[in-house]
Amino acid sequence: MTDRDTLGRKEIAAWLELAADALQAARDALTELDAAIGDADHGFNMDRGFQKVRSLLPTLSQQDIGSMLKSVGMALIGSVGGAAGPLYGTGFLRAAAVTSGQQELSPEAVGSMLKAMLAGIVERGRATPGAKTMVDAMTPAVEAYDRAQTTGAGLCPALQAAVDAAEEGVRATIPMQATKGRASYLGERSIGHQDPGATSCALLLKALHSAVCRGRNA
Repeated sequence: MTDRDTLGRKEIAAWLELAADALQAARDALTELDAAIGDADHGFNMDRGFQKVRSLLPTLSQQDIGSMLKSVGMALIGSVGGAAGPLYGTGFLRAAAVTSGQQELSPEAVGSMLKAMLAGIVERGRATPGAKTMVDAMTPAVEAYDRAQTTGAGLCPALQAAVDAAEEGVRATIPMQATKGRASYLGERSIGHQDPGATSCALLLKALHSAVCRGRNA
């Protein structure tokens, strides 16, 4: 990695590789979380989807960033079962639209990418913060990234702020009662359980930070 304050195609490829690693390692933990309030398949589905993405990396690494993200979105929609595939897939497709043709992204463009991803997830899932979904991790992450940017933080500190906010958002889902998705059928019984979608969202953001910032001077 270099110390340039941008995100390039190599970092995107590294992000996807690290995300596949992280989701594979967390497969059983995510499944256990989902067993408590869902269909007990989130870990398996996310692992399967990102192993599919991993298999595409030799081709993806030759594309511009928008095309890379579009391919990821399509792969997730086609290979991830349950709600996660359409949600994450739509998020990546919206991120692709705002990065079309780009070889590198400035910190501001990374912020636009994250906002577009969140907008896609919200559009597809119609969830708002407090409903005990992945939105409860992604929303504070995007907001924290924006705050860091407005105070003059570089790319890596802003991404770290996003990761910290996402992880705090994950913890905040534990006392929530689910009002969206499969968990909403449990009513008050969903209280006391960490949301698996929020957890996988935080893992993706942490992988992004690692891909961009390891070896850099933050």
